[in-house]
Amino acid sequence: MQTILGAGGAIGMELAKSLREYTNEIRLVGRNPKKINERDQLFPADLTVAEEVEKSVEGSDIVYLTVGFEYKYKVWRKAWPPLMMHVINACKKHGVKLVFFDNVYMYDKEEIPHMTEKSRINPPSKKGQIRAEISQMLMHEVEKGELNALIARAADFYGPKNSLLVEMVIKKLMKGKKADWFGSVDKIHNFTYTPDAGKATAMLGNTGDAFGEIWHLPTDHTKLSVKDWIEMIAGELNAKMRYRVMPEGMMGLFGVFVPILREFKEMIYQYDRDYFFDSSKFQDKFDFTPTKPQRGIQAVIRNI
Repeated sequence: MQTILGAGGAIGMELAKSLREYTNEIRLVGRNPKKINERDQLFPADLTVAEEVEKSVEGSDIVYLTVGFEYKYKVWRKAWPPLMMHVINACKKHGVKLVFFDNVYMYDKEEIPHMTEKSRINPPSKKGQIRAEISQMLMHEVEKGELNALIARAADFYGPKNSLLVEMVIKKLMKGKKADWFGSVDKIHNFTYTPDAGKATAMLGNTGDAFGEIWHLPTDHTKLSVKDWIEMIAGELNAKMRYRVMPEGMMGLFGVFVPILREFKEMIYQYDRDYFFDSSKFQDKFDFTPTKPQRGIQAVIRNI
C-alpha cells in the first residue's frame, strides 16, 4: 500500500497518476478525497488530528506527505509542526517509509540565484522558518536512524492545476488582460512542471537508496527570465504580450483588500533576483530529462 496524505492538491494528483507504475494499492487521504485512478482507495481524514493521521498511515509501505495548508502564516504556525510530528510518529510506529514534498522557503536568500540540495538553510521569512523547522524535524529522525525518509523539494511549480504562473500570467492573458508579476520580470526564474514532480516523487519513493537524502525534483535548466515566460505564453495564446509589475510598497496597501498579497509580501526576495533551481543530482541519477517549458505551457493551456 502506498498512501498520499493531502491527495487533492496539484502534486498529490500528479503523484497518484504516477504511482500506478509501481502499485495497484493506492490510498488517497484528505478531507474529501476523490479517485484519480479506478482502483484508488479513498480515506477521508482530518490530518490535524493525531489519531486520524495514524489510521491513515497504518498498513502502508510508503507514505507521501503532500499536504498544502492555506497560505497564511498563522495557519502554518499552528498546523505544520504538529502535523509533521504526527506523521513522523505514525510512520515510526508502523515501520513506514516517508516521502515529504517540500519547497525552497528555508534557503538563505543569497542562495536563490543557484539552489542545490546543499544550499545554506537560513530562512529570511516567517513561513520559511516554519519550513526549516519541519524539514529539520524529519531529517533529525533520519539521522538518529529512527525513520526511513527523504525530502523531495520543488521550485515554484506550474501545471494543469492552480499555480502562480497559471493564475497570474496564463489566465490573465487568456482573458485579454495584462499578466501580473512581483519583483522583476527581467530576472531568471525557472519553474518545476507538476507532472514531472509527480513522476519524480513516485520514482524516489520506490527507489530504496534514495532514502535518507534531500532531492531537488527535475526542473528544466533553461535560463528564462519571467519576461521570456510571459512572451512565450502570449505567443502560444496568440495574445498581446502585456504585463504589469506590482511595486513592493503597494503589496501592503492592496493586502487590506486582497489578503494573500499581505501574506506574499515577505516572499518578494524570491522574485527580485535570479531564481535558479538546480536538479542535476536527480537528473544524473535517474537519467531524467525535465519537460521543456514550451511543451509544458502548451499542455497547461490545453487543460485549462
